[in-house]
Amino acid sequence: MTIRITWARAAAAILALALAGLLFAWSGVFNIAASSGHWKITDWFLHWTMRNSVRTHAAFTAPDDPKAKEGLVSAAGLFKASCTSCHGAPGVRPLPVMQAATPPAPNLSINAREWTDKQIFWILKHGVKYTGMPGWAAKDRDDEVRRMVAFVRLLPEMTPATYRSLTEVPGVTEAKIATCAGCHGADGRGRGQPDMPVLGGQSPAYLRAALEAYATGKRQSAVMANAAATLTPEDMTRLADHFAAMPGIGGVKPSGSTEAAKIDREGLPKVQLPACASCHAPGKPYPVLAGQRASYIAQRLRNWRGDATVVDARKSQSTMPVIARRIPEDMIDPLAQYFAGR
Repeated sequence: MTIRITWARAAAAILALALAGLLFAWSGVFNIAASSGHWKITDWFLHWTMRNSVRTHAAFTAPDDPKAKEGLVSAAGLFKASCTSCHGAPGVRPLPVMQAATPPAPNLSINAREWTDKQIFWILKHGVKYTGMPGWAAKDRDDEVRRMVAFVRLLPEMTPATYRSLTEVPGVTEAKIATCAGCHGADGRGRGQPDMPVLGGQSPAYLRAALEAYATGKRQSAVMANAAATLTPEDMTRLADHFAAMPGIGGVKPSGSTEAAKIDREGLPKVQLPACASCHAPGKPYPVLAGQRASYIAQRLRNWRGDATVVDARKSQSTMPVIARRIPEDMIDPLAQYFAGR
């Protein structure tokens, strides 16, 4: 007997399969427990799909320069605080409870070799669905992602001693201060890292406001948001007072090109660029720039220039993206060096 296939019968079969699937899901028979694991074929299929997705999306959306060339301390600090519990680190085992996930987080000392820099960048920035891998907590901070790419790339050859040197500063006993000193240094000078600001000499009120802004998401930084998230108001006051009291900014006279000095004192009225000194001077509620690290100023200005989402400073929590785009590109480095006193 020949069964004739018609459009009506095909539609009915599809509907029956859909209803059977819904009935199966409704029944609760399917075991979603992480402790049950996956069938080998399911595990292979999910990883195969994930790898294909990462390969395709990274090829088209990841930047051509996905890895930073310097500034590993901040990435190492975030890795220690947020990633080691799942992935472990050189000389540090992952937490057993995290390894009981389905799927468990991979050992990056081995797994990092299997991905290109662009693919690592894409995974770090966007995360992976249906795993414990989150997306980057600050969507506009590709500079932070690049530094983490560089750090992860070094993990296969990194020794425990090197890892400790990147994440720890000896001689600091108070726990909260030690956590901050891991990146900012015991003296608040940023351990010589180009992406770290000098904190010493800044206003305590400004430093405390910055911590609050990072904790609430008003300022974008996955590194600082993670560090500030668990701080109490008393912690913030203590840390701000501690680092502000250190020598650092202050006593440095800006010097450099005449054009940079003009931007500082007068701005560029033709492009509606206000004078830097109108906000960034002692006694004002904004950071003092005189004596700040030149590389840090230049990096922050370039990052703000790329924030095209802020088009009107009057409607934003931060005026800096708009202001930074009004600074001529060829003046960013001279201006940063001017404030650093070079």
